[in-house]
Amino acid sequence: MCWPSRSHQRNAGAERGSADDIRAELAAPGPVRHDGTVTSAPEVEEPEVEEVVLLDPSGRAVGTAPKATVHGLDTPLHLAFSCYVFDPAGRLLVTRRAESKRTWPGTWTNSCCGHPGPREPLAEAVRRRLVDELGLSAPEVDLLLPKFRYRAAMADGTVENELCPVFRVVTGESPSPEPTEVDVAQWEQWQPFARSVLDGSRQVSPWCHDQVEQLVGLGEDPLRWPVGDAADLPPAAAG
Repeated sequence: MCWPSRSHQRNAGAERGSADDIRAELAAPGPVRHDGTVTSAPEVEEPEVEEVVLLDPSGRAVGTAPKATVHGLDTPLHLAFSCYVFDPAGRLLVTRRAESKRTWPGTWTNSCCGHPGPREPLAEAVRRRLVDELGLSAPEVDLLLPKFRYRAAMADGTVENELCPVFRVVTGESPSPEPTEVDVAQWEQWQPFARSVLDGSRQVSPWCHDQVEQLVGLGEDPLRWPVGDAADLPPAAAG
């Protein structure tokens, strides 16, 4: 079964009403005093800038950079993660990245990817992004590939350069994709998916291809893959 993004699931009229209400509220002046003067509207806080953790070649944190601008022609090495979500029958949730994504837009890939913030535990970052991207909860997050690293360049020269530990989550929930992140999410049998990725008949993101190469070595049943050793995580993620 295939799940379209949340935008296709919402009531269009409700969206317009909600948007109009918000615009009216923002345009309205502040409260009027008894003397007829208008008080100033309350200050609106600027949204926090989402940052990624920059790394040296050994995986130690050396600083941070804004996520919105870190990817370019000479992207510095930074910390990320990938997650493979399975249902209790062992099917993999495969997603197609939204066309608005900065890197590999519209590309099929694994269930979820993301970047932990400074001092954010990797497992908590996985849970946060699963909620944000797919509307899924994850009580258990299993480490699979603690040392995974890759570098890949798009046709326009944009580079991904990440130390990217790989995790597994098992859920019985149905996804609800966030349209700015995911165009489509669908369940697929693991073995046919893995074979199609490795024989080249299925085009996926470069990190997903390289991860599948390593994941098939863990065994045929993804629900019984052994958990990786947290001591092998990059130093920046081991805390």
